[in-house]
Amino acid sequence: MTVATSVRSLESKDRGSAPRLPRSPRGGRLAKRQQRPGMWFALPAAALLALFFAYPLAVSLLQSFFSTSGGETTFVGLKQYARLFEDPLVGQSLINAGLILVVQVPLMIGLAVGLAYLLNQAWLRFKGGFRLMTFLPAITTLVAYAVVFRVMLATDGGAINQLLGIFGVAPVDWLNNEWWARVALIGAITWRWTGYNMVIILAGLQSIPGELYEAARIDGAGRWQTFWHIVVPQLRPVLIFTIVTSTIGALQLFDENFVLTGGGPNNATLTPVLYLYKVGFQQFDSGYASAIAWMLVALTAIISLIQFRLMREKA
Repeated sequence: MTVATSVRSLESKDRGSAPRLPRSPRGGRLAKRQQRPGMWFALPAAALLALFFAYPLAVSLLQSFFSTSGGETTFVGLKQYARLFEDPLVGQSLINAGLILVVQVPLMIGLAVGLAYLLNQAWLRFKGGFRLMTFLPAITTLVAYAVVFRVMLATDGGAINQLLGIFGVAPVDWLNNEWWARVALIGAITWRWTGYNMVIILAGLQSIPGELYEAARIDGAGRWQTFWHIVVPQLRPVLIFTIVTSTIGALQLFDENFVLTGGGPNNATLTPVLYLYKVGFQQFDSGYASAIAWMLVALTAIISLIQFRLMREKA
């Protein structure tokens, strides 16, 4: 037994044998009195949270068990949820969201890590300007940039097709072809959110102690070995955060495909949230829309939990 172990065992014995002093009732009442002002300050925020978050959640969950037809609302139990498995558009929207999740999220996170690693190098000049240029898309409004992309991707006269025409490439029907519509949507989302994730990853890079780089250099590690064995393990918490938030964003995608393609062509860019919007606000089927929303909540929670578990196991 080492000295440190024996000292810890003696300390634990001393703590275990020490008598516990009874807690003063006056002290307990005093602590409660001291907490009251904080509770009063927190009450407005709690009321707003209950009014604008908890209450809508409860109402939407309740609506998912009812169906409205001919002005009459009837209790249908789990029929709205059973309807999800029979609706082909639900499956199509989930496939589209899965495609974006599998292709766009790794592409975006990879670009963000590469840009952050580049901007963290000591030899790079004008870092502030490059960071601003990279992060600038993240502060533009979603609808505004989607409209700009819609104009740029127009088949006739769009800036992208004009640029391709300089190199002798025929115009591409970006927004009316199923394949190219998906490519355009993934490209727009990647342009918008890469800088946002890059800033978060860059903050993680700058928190890595310089002694680790120095130790790796002394051991003869190259750039790739340093990146893989030093940078990536130290960035794992940041990567977990960016991957999970990007996954949630991919599953909740609405603005970009609503403005760019409206979910078309032929439902190629239809996502669960866009389908929820069409069911709830165009077909006025609030019960089924609520069921779609809670399906999406459950799916997001399951995927996020799986990602957390996988990343922790690798850690």
